[in-house]
Amino acid sequence: MPSAKVLEQKKQIVADLTEQLQNSVAGVVVDYKGINVADDTKLRKELREAGVKYSVVKNTLLGLAAKNVGLDDICGVLEGTTAIAISPEDHTAAARILSKFAETHKNFSVKSGYLDGKVVDTATIDSLAKLPTRDILLATVCNAFNAPISAFARAIQAIVDKGGADVAAAEAAPAEEAAPAAEEAPAEA
Repeated sequence: MPSAKVLEQKKQIVADLTEQLQNSVAGVVVDYKGINVADDTKLRKELREAGVKYSVVKNTLLGLAAKNVGLDDICGVLEGTTAIAISPEDHTAAARILSKFAETHKNFSVKSGYLDGKVVDTATIDSLAKLPTRDILLATVCNAFNAPISAFARAIQAIVDKGGADVAAAEAAPAEEAAPAAEEAPAEA
């Protein structure tokens, strides 16, 4: 039987994991078997820069924390070596980074994950990994909104370059003179 001190430490780990799971939007559970220290260090650095918390956890402790937040379905993959990447804000960062890493390391694999409090399968994680970053998506939306404004600005600049309002008035005057002549022509016939 474990000592009271060890039991308290494990309870604290479960409480911390439960809080992290509750306060996150996405997470990915991986089997980290077979990676060396240098690769692990690079992976952890990339995840940290993206705002993702990555930690190796005991399966039983992660299982207890998952049950506390209603992610019971994740317990089925908790065997062997397990690490979890938890993202408090970005839905795609953990999936994107870990899926890319798994492609280049044959023993490293994605087991499962969750998104907005629902357990998702590896196919969903792969789909999330293929999405561009949030910044790129926002830039794309801004460009879509900006295109009509830019076209309008270029048209105004073209008018100014041709001579401004004088050219616009000169182009409008012949059209106004042609309209009354066209109305008089049918009356004479």
